[in-house]
Parts: sequence; structure tokens; C-alpha cells
Amino acid sequence: MQDSINHSSHRDEAEICLLDIVQFAMDSWKKLALAAIVGLLIGVGSWFAFGGYSAQTILLNNSNGLDLVSWKAIQKSLPNLAAQVVEDGKTPLGQEDLYRTLSGEDWWLKNAIPSFAISKADTKDLAGVDKNFDDAATTILSLIINASGSSKEAAIESTKAAAKFLRTGGAYLQLRSILSSYEGDTISAVAEIQKKITTTQIEMGYQQQRAKSLEELYKRYPSNASVGQVVDAKDSGAKYLSITTQIVAINNDINQSKENLQRLRDRLSQLALVKKFLVQASPLVESTYDGLILSEGLLDIEHQLRATIAKDDLQQQEILDQIDAQLLQVAARFTKGLEANTLPTSKKAGLIKLAAGGLFGAFFLMLCLLLGQRAWPGMKSELAKSNAVNSGTVKSKIAQ
Repeated sequence: MQDSINHSSHRDEAEICLLDIVQFAMDSWKKLALAAIVGLLIGVGSWFAFGGYSAQTILLNNSNGLDLVSWKAIQKSLPNLAAQVVEDGKTPLGQEDLYRTLSGEDWWLKNAIPSFAISKADTKDLAGVDKNFDDAATTILSLIINASGSSKEAAIESTKAAAKFLRTGGAYLQLRSILSSYEGDTISAVAEIQKKITTTQIEMGYQQQRAKSLEELYKRYPSNASVGQVVDAKDSGAKYLSITTQIVAINNDINQSKENLQRLRDRLSQLALVKKFLVQASPLVESTYDGLILSEGLLDIEHQLRATIAKDDLQQQEILDQIDAQLLQVAARFTKGLEANTLPTSKKAGLIKLAAGGLFGAFFLMLCLLLGQRAWPGMKSELAKSNAVNSGTVKSKIAQ
């Protein structure tokens, strides 16, 4: 019986709570709606008064000069490069704040977006149909660069500056990579080539001794002088051939060793020229973070070195041609290869965000205020009852 009464009591309390909610909504909806409208107007007004602008520019990847792997490497390295530029105090005039922004990895993930020949949705539909479709899925058509500013002009300037840093910084990073590979060659390859030269010289010494011995045998046995098919002098059956044939074979090996030695020495000469190039390039690399300026300076160094070598020295010309081609390729990739074919566009940004923030913020504040006003009388009554009970308890203890 008691449980039935308690259950009925709980049900009445639930019904009362639901009725209170409905009654509160009926009494307060006008105030809540008014607060939401006021908040919306404040948000929109803030957008007109303080809202910033966003700008966008599109860099076309002409001739697909920048592939996906290269872009990912550049995208990961550009934030560190921007931070280094700021730390060294080499930011362009008035762009230090922008470069601090560019030093964040999240900025590049959100605001430098590659556009592919085939979208992800198309890739799912066309996967496995043709290898050309798979290649197109990783082909970058353009890079979309976004930036913001307090005014339309500031946003456009920020976008232009970010796009310029992408080109100059990307060129700098790739040139540093090329120079690093040259440095590695001048260290490891030189040692390996020198080792091969020594080994070849030792082997050629044995070959010359063998040739001398065969010539002595020829003098002793001139009757065994018929020339047959030339074979490898190191072959196990070569000793049964005529002496003349063996002499021809061993001399052929000696000539091959001499040719190999000459090739190795030519390569050492090329690496020595590369080392001269690196010595002159090192101060230039430390003086600027602009890859396009750096490429011009490196090309000047290459032209100066070319003027010091003989025109008929083809081996030296070859290595300088290789350096020249790589430098020009990088310069072209980040100038004509990444080029904006239209002017940046700009618009005022953040209307929806500010309007929604004002609407929900004012609505929530008014809701809290109304709930507080409704709850305060009950809380005050409960507090008064509690004080009365405490007072009665104290008097009872005193009377005892």
C-alpha cells in the first residue's frame, strides 16, 4: 500500500515538472525570441563593423611541374622555413605577422589546397578501370591559396604574399635538396671512386705482368703463334690457346682497364668541379631564403666556372650542363610552372559564424536569466525554512 502511494506521488511530481516546463515555455517564449533576435542583430552588426575578409588565388600547375610527392614534401617543410625566416629577422617589410601564421602546419593544410585532375568521388567510381585514371587521381592541376585580412586590400595582399612565399620557399627547399645531394656525392662518391681506381690499378699491374710473360713465351716458342678467336684471358681454357691469341686477349683487358681508369679519373675531376661550385654557393645559400633569387645566384656561379674551363673539356662541360639543367628546372617550376592566371578574389567572411554565435549566445543568456528568476523564490523559501529549523533545534538544546 505504501509503495503504491509513493509511486503515485512520484508520478504526480513528474506531471508537475512537465507542466512547469510547458508553463515556463508559454510564459517566456516571447522574451527568448526577442533575445535571439537581438543577438542575431548584434552578430550581424559585429560582422559589418569588425568582420574580416578572406581572399583566394589559384596557382596553375603548368606542365604538371609539381607532382604530389614533391608537394607533400614542400607542404611539410614550408612551416619550418617560415619560422626560420621570422627567427632570423628576414621577413619582408610589414609581413612578420603573416610569416608567423605561415609557420603553423595547420595553416598549410587548411589554406593551401591542391586541386586534382580527378576528385576522390571520381576515383572511387573509376578505380581499376584504366591506369591513366589512377595517374590522373594524383595529378595536381592547381593550388588554391586562401588568406584573411582586416580589409579587402589586406586580405588580397596576404594571399599574394602567401603565394609568393610558396613559390620562393618551395624553390629554396628544392635547391637545398639538390645542393645536399651534391655534397653527399663529393664525400661518399669520391671515396668509392678512389677505391675503384686503386683496385683497377692493382689489377692492371697483374695484367701487364701476364702480358710480359706471354711475350717472353712467344719469343721462346715462335711456332705456336697462330691467332685464333680472341677470348677472355682469365677464362680457364685460355691457357690452351695460341700464345698470340692470349697476348691479344690480355692486351685487350689492359686497354679496358686503362679506359676504366680514365673514366674514374674524369669522374673525380667532375666532382672536384662540383666541390668548387658548392664552396662558392654556400655563402649565397646562407644569405637568402628566396629560392628564385638563390637560383639566379647559383646560375651566375655556374656560368663563372664554365668560363674557366676549356671548351674542348667535355667531361667538365657535362657536369656543368647537369647543374645548369637542374637549376633552370627548379626556377621554371616555381615561376612559369606555378602561375596565377587570374587576379585574387576577396569577400567578407564569417557572417554565418558571427550571426549564429550572437543568436545562440543571447538565447542562452536569456534562458539562464529566466531560469534563475524562476528558481530564486523557491530557493529563498527553502533557505528560510532551513534557517527556521536550525533556530528551533538550537532553542531546544538550550532548553534542555
